[in-house]
This record gives sequence, C-alpha cells and structure tokens, in this order.
Amino acid sequence: MNQVLNPAEAGGQKTPKGGIGDRVFNGLAVGAGLLILTLLAGVAIFLLIEAWPAITAAPEDIPGGEGLVKYIAPLAFGTVLAATLAIIIAVPMAVAVALFISHLAPRRMADTLSYIVDLLAAIPSIVYGLWGIAVLGPSLVPFLGWLEDNLGFIPLFAGPASTTGRTMIVAAIVLAVMILPIISAVAREVFTQTPRGLQESALALGATRWEMIRMVVLPFGKSAIVAGSMLGLGRALGETMAVTIILSVSGGVTFNLISSSNPSTIAANIALDFPESSGIDINALIASGLVLFAITLVVNMIARAVIGRQAKDAS
Repeated sequence: MNQVLNPAEAGGQKTPKGGIGDRVFNGLAVGAGLLILTLLAGVAIFLLIEAWPAITAAPEDIPGGEGLVKYIAPLAFGTVLAATLAIIIAVPMAVAVALFISHLAPRRMADTLSYIVDLLAAIPSIVYGLWGIAVLGPSLVPFLGWLEDNLGFIPLFAGPASTTGRTMIVAAIVLAVMILPIISAVAREVFTQTPRGLQESALALGATRWEMIRMVVLPFGKSAIVAGSMLGLGRALGETMAVTIILSVSGGVTFNLISSSNPSTIAANIALDFPESSGIDINALIASGLVLFAITLVVNMIARAVIGRQAKDAS
C-alpha cells in the first residue's frame, strides 16, 4: 500500500522538533503564569491571616463598636458607588474619543490626540486629587446648587448642596477622567483593527459614516469596550489619594451625590487611618482590604465571563 509522505520526509528530512529555545520559552511562559497565580494566592492568604483576628473579634472591639460588617459595609458601599459613577461617566466619553481618533479625525490630528489621551494615564493620582479639590470642585458649586433647586426631588440630588465641592459626584468625575485613557486606549486599538472590507462594504451599500460605525465598528469592538471598562473599573475601585483628598467623609450610607456628607471608600479609609492604628484596628483595616480584594476579583471574573460569552457568540 502506498503511503502519503510529508514533503519534508519525502526529501529525506525529518520534521523539525522544538529546540532548546522553544523549551526554554515554554518553561519561562509557564513559570510566569504560575508565579502570577502564586503571588495572587499569597496576597489572599496574607490578607485572610491578618484579617482573621478582626473577623473573630467581639463587635465592641471593632472601630465604631458595632462589629466588622457594619464597619466595612459603608466603606464597600462608597467604593462601589464612586467606581460605578465613574464608569457611567467615562465609558461613553472614552468610546467617543476612541471612535473620533480611529475613524473621524485627520491622521495628523488623530496621532497627536491619541498621544495626549495616553499621557493622561501618566499623571499621578494626587495631581488629579489636587485639581479636583482646587479647580473642579469650586467651579461646580453653582451647578450643584442648580441640581438641588431643580432636581432636589430626586434622592441623588436632595442636597443640601456642598459649598466647597467636596462631594461624591466631583470624586466620580475625577475618577472618570483618570480611567478614561485606559478604556479609550483598549477600545481604540480594536476599532482600528475592524476589517476594512466590512467597513467599505457597509459604505458601498449606502450606509452613512455613523451607520457604518454603529453596525460594523461598534459590534466588532464590543468585547474591547467591556474589557477596557472592567480595567477602568478595577482602577477606580482601588484609587486612594484622589478620593482621599476630594471627599468630605461622614461615614454614613447615602445616595446623595451633591452634599458634604459622603461615604468613604475602602482604599481612602485605609490610607487615612492606617498610620495611627494599632492592634485590632489594623486587623480591621486589613479585613476591609480583603473585601476590596474580593470585589476586584469578582469584577474581573465577571468581565472574563462576559468577554468569553461574546467571543463564543461571535464564533
């Protein structure tokens, strides 16, 4: 019986196998992946061990004297509220900027604008915080008063409006500006990879520029928008200095975005209280850090699930 030979074998050559370079690269890649998992597990174990005394402590020993859950719950609420508001503000702006750079702006302007947007990610967070408290907050005080006068029937704008601008909405706007370049960069890279043939086909069929973007570019880059949004959300959840500088903290749970009474965030609370804490207070702060770690982990798991489902649907 005749056998079909591989072209390399027909010429008297053996199919090349992986050399030492391939094996070294494979080992380094596997080792890097395992190292990341080990570090992640190490952080989780450290937080759990250090938080355990606070978890098992009597409620009266926890700061506030009402137990660990009531101590962490307002902080977790403030963390999620600030990050969610930042995402709501940042995502539409970031997608619009990415579309303008990738499909609307002239090439020279697009290159300059993309460079400027990327530079926003290099500005230290404390600079954003100083800008928020010294410039943005005071300039928004009249707008906060307008919101109270005209939309005060909505709990978000019930007031009384802050006279300093140190409010949750100002902190959310600053966070949105901080995470905008992350979301925009991820979305922009995928938007530019939209197959040219699909775009030209849509235009040839009579679609306008906006219709082509809506029907071709946005669906193609949907997973990138989700991925960039989750990266930005992770940054917003863990932001410390900007929120610490801006917020006027009351410690309560409130949806009022324009008053001076604001819930703190976990990261900001740790930054403020850790230097002066000792004993069980430190364990309680680490326990709140464990909660923040869990929130961030859950957010990333949800993002991976959404991206995986979209990739499966696309295939």
